[in-house]
Amino acid sequence: MSESFITYGKNNDLVIEEKDKWRLCEPIADYCQQTVRRYRQMDLFPTRGKQVEQNDIRVVELFAGVGGFRIGLERASKRFCTVWNNQWEPSTKRQDASIVYCHRFGSEGHSNEDIATVPTSEIPECDLLVGGFPCQDYSVATTLNRSGGIEGKKGVLWWQIYRILNESVHKPDYLFFENVDRLLKSPATQRGRDFAIILASLSDLGYIVEWRVVNAADYGMPQRRRRTYIVGYRKGSVIGRRIASAGEWIVSQGVVAGALPVTVTYEDSFRDFTIDGDLPTISDKFNKGKKVSPFENAGIMIDRNVTTINTTANYDGTRLTLGQLLLDERDVSEDFFIPADELPKWEYLKGSKKLKRVNKKTGYEYDYSEGGMAFPDFLDRPSRTIITGEGGAGPSRFKHIILCPSGRYRRLTPMELERLNMFPDNHTYGVSDTRRAFLMGNALVTGIVEKIGAGLLQGAAIASLRES
Repeated sequence: MSESFITYGKNNDLVIEEKDKWRLCEPIADYCQQTVRRYRQMDLFPTRGKQVEQNDIRVVELFAGVGGFRIGLERASKRFCTVWNNQWEPSTKRQDASIVYCHRFGSEGHSNEDIATVPTSEIPECDLLVGGFPCQDYSVATTLNRSGGIEGKKGVLWWQIYRILNESVHKPDYLFFENVDRLLKSPATQRGRDFAIILASLSDLGYIVEWRVVNAADYGMPQRRRRTYIVGYRKGSVIGRRIASAGEWIVSQGVVAGALPVTVTYEDSFRDFTIDGDLPTISDKFNKGKKVSPFENAGIMIDRNVTTINTTANYDGTRLTLGQLLLDERDVSEDFFIPADELPKWEYLKGSKKLKRVNKKTGYEYDYSEGGMAFPDFLDRPSRTIITGEGGAGPSRFKHIILCPSGRYRRLTPMELERLNMFPDNHTYGVSDTRRAFLMGNALVTGIVEKIGAGLLQGAAIASLRES
């Protein structure tokens, strides 16, 4: 861990000076070295101040958070060069994620503005557009002011991605997005509609799109975190021209399949269908009246023709556990230990219970029940999913609690939360502990990005060799 000194600048801005680079803890570094061999590079961020070279892959990072995509990609290869990034938190005056991002990567090419106010002309050309956009209401309507136009709901960030791609003179060859796993099933009243809108939007912009729902722990990573990863290929790109069989691409030949291998069983079968209609029609009618989404956990869309199948992770390599990433309790601040008189509250919240509750609007009384959770958390397994409310000393059902060798119970520290997302130690240092926990609750597992990033490079290399 690097040694840091805090000072204040002329405008009372926080300045953090470090004697050494922040680094990955040893178990995570070993995992990366063993599982991502071809393009892995442990000098984490070689591109600070670096000029873009001919063979570099220029990256634009939207909804950047504290830089999870950047960390994963640059750990995969120094060829990934982030040329511009945007991070804006509309609900808070203090822009903690932006502060952390600039602290780690510098302010050059960083935008801390509402992306809806940034003209596309101010965003540099790129080869790869990435971002972790939130799951919102993607429904659209036909605009009244011009025939054929569409209008998404105000504040829905997916439509900013659409706008940027639609207005770009030179569209990026590749896209790489992350979202929650429920994206494939939302909304509850029209299962799969939102994802169908996203796929149709990208198809109309000239992209082939594949997706996979991934639980990071299934591939040996230290956190059970399920997310939907979306990778797009412009039809004229090197990889886009290589795609032949949709089924083989999903299961064995594709970029995601190469990075994160899967198996299918005889009970699983491919489902094929077409997303018809303009975007407002899809918004109104797609899968209406049906209770199950047509999208399985893996699939590909080519010219609005969808092929999808349920897959199972196929991994037999190094596995990280929560216990491997913990600090020695002697290095943990007393603030993180649970006082003995508070333990009953934690045990109650973690335990199973049946309660009578009343709907405040209708007055209807109903039975509410919830199952028990591990107390303390298992150290010989990957952790549960980190949530944004992980910080703070107050008792909670969802916060992680561990039992130390001394017999004392404690919460996880911000550094341990960083490790569970495979960030370098102290990446978020400089903001409050509660905010550091919140930032990690919003972050992605960088090891997944690293694997898919390496897969993109390998896929492009194979395609180039075949064409030559």
